[in-house]
Amino acid sequence: MESGAKKWGFQGKQGLEAASTTTVRGYLNLLMGNINQDNCLTVVPLGHGDPSHFPSFRTTPAAEDAIVDALRSAKHNCYATTVGILPARRALADYLNRDLPYKLSPDDVYLTVGCTQGIEVVISILSRPGANILLPRPGFPLYEAWCAYNHLEMRHYDLLPEKGWEVDLDAVETLSDEKTVAMVIINPGNPCGNVFSYEHLNKIAETARKLGILVIADEAYDNLAFGSTPYVPMRVFGLTVPILTMGSISKRWVVPGWRIGWLVTSDPDGILQKSGVIDSIKGFLNISSDPATFIQVC
Repeated sequence: MESGAKKWGFQGKQGLEAASTTTVRGYLNLLMGNINQDNCLTVVPLGHGDPSHFPSFRTTPAAEDAIVDALRSAKHNCYATTVGILPARRALADYLNRDLPYKLSPDDVYLTVGCTQGIEVVISILSRPGANILLPRPGFPLYEAWCAYNHLEMRHYDLLPEKGWEVDLDAVETLSDEKTVAMVIINPGNPCGNVFSYEHLNKIAETARKLGILVIADEAYDNLAFGSTPYVPMRVFGLTVPILTMGSISKRWVVPGWRIGWLVTSDPDGILQKSGVIDSIKGFLNISSDPATFIQVC
């Protein structure tokens, strides 16, 4: 029944549905929505990416006890600061400082609602009219979704299977131009499971420096390396090129539902500060959600 209004002044945001369907959840929902409900056969979830659903994978009791203690103390029911509480940022900086040729400070660390919010932050603050970003192929589709949502042009470089899924650096140079803002690397690799060597990461850093772009290092699977190549964090090369690193406790600690991650700036020369990137990160976090305070304390 019509309410008598001449014309409604609202509508859904165009383009959001198209962007969201390119995510892992979007594809999964599409597949699940096409299952024949009258078929009595059991559906085996081969695309299940959350091991915490299975009893064989459980986090350490020490982590669970820390959560319980923090919650029962009643000291952490308050809002957290925009960038995250200082003790957590200090502890994370100390942890990430291992083997670095320079030192991170707590001011270089921003706590996020998992790695997912980290991706949202970096894509949003780097988006501007005419800009483009270099993404790996194959890669993690959430980058494409946020690029589409923010109208940031995507240019894909290939990972080379015959070279252990290394970055095609020749393609990176060919694809880049004066409007390229950054390149994304995922190490350890998702979905390929590869681990980049120190030598290859150094070449990536040198290439990015030559092109004048920053490196976004997705390290959600940090230290989960099952081969002969040791894991090396991209932040080791922060003296060569500015780096934004994203990580979380989701994978290594098997607690994706706790939703705690971090965005870290590795930039001893202060290039990100001079370019306004640091202020943009803080500005974005000022208008977005924070991880739960009692989770940060742990």
